[in-house]
Amino acid sequence: MLADLARDGGAALAYSAVGIALIALGFVLVDVITPGNLRQQIWVDRNPNAALLAASNVLGVGIIVAMAIWTSEGGIGRALAASVVYGLIGLAVMAVAFVLLDLLTPGKLGELLIDDSTGRNPAVWVSAALHIAVALVVAAGLS
Repeated sequence: MLADLARDGGAALAYSAVGIALIALGFVLVDVITPGNLRQQIWVDRNPNAALLAASNVLGVGIIVAMAIWTSEGGIGRALAASVVYGLIGLAVMAVAFVLLDLLTPGKLGELLIDDSTGRNPAVWVSAALHIAVALVVAAGLS
C-alpha cells in the first residue's frame, strides 16, 4: 500500500515536471513568434491581448499533455517520453498554425496581438481559439 502510494506520487511529480516544462517552453515559443517581450506585455503593461494569447497557449499545452498522460501505456518512462513527444508535437503544430493564420490575414498578427492601444483586438480571440482547437486536434489524435 505505502509502496503503491510512493510510486504513484513519484509518477504524479514526474508528469507535473514534464507538464510544467512543456508549458514554460510553450510560453517561450509564443514570446519568440510575437514581437516584443511577452512577460513585459502581460505583467507590466497589463496587455489583455497578450495575456489571452499566452493563456490559450498554456491551456492548449495542458490539454495535450493531459491527454498524453491519460492515454499513455507501459511503464512510467515510456509514458513520460510519450508526454514529451506529443507535447512537442503540439507546440510545433500550434506555432505552424499561428504562422499560417498570420499569412492568411491582413497585417502582422503578432503586432496586432500585442497592440493594446485599441483595447481587445478581435484577432487575439481568433488566435486563442486556434491554439485551443489545434490542441484538441492533437489530443484527439492520441486517443
